[in-house]
Formats: sequence, C-alpha cells, structure tokens
Amino acid sequence: MSTFSGLNTAFSGLVAARHGLDVVGQNISNANTEGYTRQRLTSGSVSAPATGLFSTGVRAGQGVVVSGIARLGDAHLDAQVRVSLAGSGYSSVQATTLSTFEGSLNEPGDNGISARLQGFWSAWQGLSNDAGGGAPTAILLHEAKGLASQLAQGYKSAEGQWSQLRQEATTMVAEVNTAAAQVADLNTQVRKVLAAGGSANELIDQRNTLVATISALSGASMRQREDGTVDVLIGGNSLVSGDTVRTLAVAGPGRLNTSSAEAVRVEFTHRPGTSAGLDGGEIAGALSALAPATSGGALAEAATFYNDFASSLAAKVNAAHSQGATTDGTIGLDFFNIGGDPAALNLTVIPTDGSGIAAGTPGGGGLNGTNADAISQLGIGPDSPDVVWAGFVTQLGVETKAALQTAVLADLAASSSIGRQLSNASVDMDEENLSLLAYQHAYQGAARVITAIDEMLDTLINRTGVVGR
Repeated sequence: MSTFSGLNTAFSGLVAARHGLDVVGQNISNANTEGYTRQRLTSGSVSAPATGLFSTGVRAGQGVVVSGIARLGDAHLDAQVRVSLAGSGYSSVQATTLSTFEGSLNEPGDNGISARLQGFWSAWQGLSNDAGGGAPTAILLHEAKGLASQLAQGYKSAEGQWSQLRQEATTMVAEVNTAAAQVADLNTQVRKVLAAGGSANELIDQRNTLVATISALSGASMRQREDGTVDVLIGGNSLVSGDTVRTLAVAGPGRLNTSSAEAVRVEFTHRPGTSAGLDGGEIAGALSALAPATSGGALAEAATFYNDFASSLAAKVNAAHSQGATTDGTIGLDFFNIGGDPAALNLTVIPTDGSGIAAGTPGGGGLNGTNADAISQLGIGPDSPDVVWAGFVTQLGVETKAALQTAVLADLAASSSIGRQLSNASVDMDEENLSLLAYQHAYQGAARVITAIDEMLDTLINRTGVVGR
C-alpha cells in the first residue's frame, strides 16, 4: 500500500463515520416525530486492487464506501396497521352511531316514551273514573299531545343524526381526496430522488402516514412499484397510481327518506353511478349506518320504527275510541290523526276538549267511563304498544352493546398492530447512543491514522538525509 493510498483509506473512514453521525443525529432529532422510521447507514469495504506481474504481494483493502441509508421499516407490519385501522374505523363509527341514538331515547327515565305511554294510559284510567271532568280531560289531552310530540322528537333525532352523519361522510371523502393528491405528489418526489441516487426515506415516511390515514377512512390498500412509487387501491380500483390521482364523491339522497330504497354511496367522479366499493374504514361505517332500512341501515330502521309505531298506536287507540260515545252520544270518532308522511311527524290529537272524547259506551249515559277504561287497558298485553316499544329499546341496546364490544376489540387490534410497528421502526435512544459512540470512535480512529501518516510523511520529506550533517 502506498502512503497516499493509506491517506485515501483513512479519509474514506472519516467520511463514512461522519455520515454515520449524521444519520444518528437525524434519528435522535426525530425520536418524537410521528410517522418517522429510524434509519441506518449501509456501508461496505472497498476491495484491494488485483495483483499483477509487478505486484509487491498481498494488499489491504482501499477503505470503506457508503452505499446508502436504509429505512428500517417493515412492509408487512405497515400493511397490518393499515388493515387494522380500516377495521377499527368502521367499528368505531358503527358503535358511535348506535350509542348516540340510544342516548336520544332517554330510556329508562322520566323523559322516555315508556314513561309517556304510562302517563297516557293512566290519564285514560283517570278519565274513566270521572268522565266529562275538566281536570281528567285536561290531563289526558296533555299526555296525548306529549306522547305525539315525543314520537316526533324521536324521529327528528334519527333524521338529524342521519343528516349529520352524511355531512361527516362528505367531509371524510374530501379528506381522502386531499391525502390522495399529496400521495401522488410524494410519489413524484420519491421517484425523482431515487432516480438521482438520493435518499427518500423522509418522503416515504410522509407518504406512508398519508396512506395509513386513507386506509383508516376508506379501507384502502397499498401496492409498491419498482420505481419507488406506490398505488393506493380502493375496492381493487386505483385511487392513486404513480402521479395520477382519482377523486371520490358522495352520491345518493341528501336527506332521510324511509320510503326510498336508494342508498348513499361513494363513487369515483370519473365513473358516476357506480359505487367505489369501499372495503372498510370510517366512511364505510358511515355508509352502513346511512343505508336504507331494507339494507339494514340503523338510523333508517329506527325512523321506520317510529313511523310504524305511531301508525300502530293511532290505529289501536282510534279503533277503541270509535266504539265509544261522547257525552252528547256521538260515536265513530277518532282520537289521533296522521296528516301525512312520515307518520311520526304528523301524529296529532283530534279532540280539543272533552266534547270530542268518547269516554263512554253508546247508550250508557254521558258520564259513563267504560270506553275510557277499555282504552286504558291497551297498554296491557303481549302486543301492546308498551311491549312493542320495550322490545325496540331492548333490541337497540343489545345491538349497541355488541357494536361497542366489537369497536373495543378492533381498537385493541389496531393498537397492537401499531405497537408492533413502533417497536420495529421507532427510534431507540439507547441504541442510538451506542451508535453515536461507535461512529465517534471510528472517526477518531480514522483521524489518528491520518495523523500518523502525516507524521511519517513529515519525517520522510523533511528529515531524510539530515542525520550526520
């Protein structure tokens, strides 16, 4: 090895150690940066030149060369995180929707429909004991109007939650479109950097974070390309392909309509009328809750139940009421009226005073309260409105509990996947400190080699031939 080749070998060691220190510093600086994946310097030894005819024998290598900066991520763990986030997002929206609606029922409690029904039947019982009395009549009309108002409020709660959820779906789709555009832009940057021989690790981290966000919202998957770019797929269709991005839009009804079977859907804007086929994520969870009642949409089913319950209640009370007679002997009168669709919003009380209430039986006298007593018994029996309502509340409670449990399990699965990803990709300060010391000693060692060669050259150049003068 020549003297100057020794300098070159030592210099390559200095350069490699300096790059290693830079990488360690980058890791330490980003230890708390969300989405950052730790990096490691990759290097290799430079082999010695081939020996020839005039070779002086075996030679040492020519130093070290830095081949790149490796990003220590795991594609398999990243994919698991995306899948688990999609499942967690779907379950979370389902659970939140059911839990919020269950809370609007106010059951059990004094402000629920169960209490209103009990008050309504009790008012009829009170009227049967004092038919034509002013106070019992006023109480009955108050309870009846309160029950009708409570049913309308319940329907409005379902309708309002439906509208809010649809708006949230639109917002989430806009977020997906924004993130997809950023992924396409990062694809372009990554491809250019890699083609120029540079390191695109930080760009890849940003891109992976965005893809994880898209997956949590839409259940999207990712496919790696040879040029360093990625494709983002929804339902097998490309949302992002290289630097090309396609946008999504929410289509379908803009308000809850229990009589319509048309569903809210997400579609690609370049293919209107065709569902994008979301595989999971928060948007899919929202679409499931927004589905028509015939397709299992929770909010539409609840609104439909309110309409059916109001219609059934009106029919049962009217059937019994029409058999009775008012204080002046009038018969065949209805108590409730449904003035249009939806029934729950258009249920009204027809009588305005005691003259329109058929509390007695025909021919039984003006103060006969037999029919009022018969109506009060409508709240008793296996098919009574009270039992029907209790069944609805119970079923909703069971579905809500199941959805909450599913959401908890999905969240645990997502947390576990993220934990495994972080344990593999996050910065370990102890490890970085060891690397820092290793590169520091390597730098000092290479510098000491250069100093030794420098001293040797100084002796050869400035002192050769000086001895003996």
